[in-house]
Amino acid sequence: MKRVPHCHILEMLRAQKKPHISFHTPGHKRAGADITELPYSDNLLSPHGVIARAEEDIARIAGAERAFLLTDGSTAGVRAMLLALREAGISRVAYPVFAHKSVKDGCYLLGLEGVEIPAPRTPYPRQPSLAAIEAGLNEAGALLLTSPDYYGNFPPLREAAALCKEQHKPLVLDGAHGAHLYGTPLYAGNFAQMWVDGAHKSLPAMTQGAAVFAGDAFWAEKLSSAVVRCRTTSPSYPILASVEYAYKYPRRQELERAAAALKEALGAEDNADWTKIVVPFGSECRRAEAFLQRHGVYPEFNDGNFLMFYLSPATKGRELALLRRLIKGLPRGELSFPEERAGVPAGRVRPVPLKEAVGRVCAAECGLFPPCVPLILRGERITAGAAARLAAAANTFGLDGGKILVFEEDA
Repeated sequence: MKRVPHCHILEMLRAQKKPHISFHTPGHKRAGADITELPYSDNLLSPHGVIARAEEDIARIAGAERAFLLTDGSTAGVRAMLLALREAGISRVAYPVFAHKSVKDGCYLLGLEGVEIPAPRTPYPRQPSLAAIEAGLNEAGALLLTSPDYYGNFPPLREAAALCKEQHKPLVLDGAHGAHLYGTPLYAGNFAQMWVDGAHKSLPAMTQGAAVFAGDAFWAEKLSSAVVRCRTTSPSYPILASVEYAYKYPRRQELERAAAALKEALGAEDNADWTKIVVPFGSECRRAEAFLQRHGVYPEFNDGNFLMFYLSPATKGRELALLRRLIKGLPRGELSFPEERAGVPAGRVRPVPLKEAVGRVCAAECGLFPPCVPLILRGERITAGAAARLAAAANTFGLDGGKILVFEEDA
């Protein structure tokens, strides 16, 4: 990793050059950077040394009252925020119907009632309108939005924050894909009482590195209590060090400008997030992806309509140039627009092969992984197009052995 000044955890790990005989976990016994809680290494559950100083620095960088490092990914942060809401006496949380799987799973695990906010999904999941957000908030005690989403789009943050303030309800943001935005007008911390950043997604941190934040003293107290119940008791010190490093990594405005130019040159989707280049290939998606992989280029995901290329401050300019050369001449196909068909979610359920599921009512959300948002919602009739996209995808969620859960219906 490129050296960045004042990375407390990283400098602590580098300073331990003396012989180290390990009679402690982890079991590989090699010590080095992958250590456990030792007299010199601090303790994530009750930090008072290098971890505490790293969290203080990150909170200051993000403009937060408190920051809490995570080595369990944004999912742990989402659950901690939901638990903090529950501990504040909130039982109903409004969130977009296409919220990340961790939001819905978290509500299920914590016994919170979800109020799903409808949103369009043509040709991919979109942010809900302000009117839909207001209607959902009216039925809930808190609002949780995704900002930005996997496709680089943002909800109406300023207006949503104003609605929450009027109703004296907290705004919570799943900013898993927005860690790189700190210090900019669209950063989650400018609007929310609590938010989570997936540092490993859009900053140069190791996989599973994240941070969750509280914007004021009240929510800092609630989140401090909640976060220790939602993250591991055996954190990875290399991941901790990488998160601190990531927040102190310098911005590269020339790269951001180059990304904007590349979006225009490739006819990518118009979004406000420079790290996400979403290129429409439609029916040519699989062939385009295979061509790129033969040249050693791997997109973030293929959703059957778009290839998404995920950048970070660590992306190299020459890599953007290569991407432009490879993509420029590739053929584009027709987009497939999702067809919404409501069914009746009731009765017993059973798994059936995808090819036999067309026309049946889906009994459990399922979709592509990533982006890990629903392609088919519970209670929707499964269309031939949706079944084909699931069958063609390399990775999915909600399926088991190629089978999808459906409701049994009377003949």
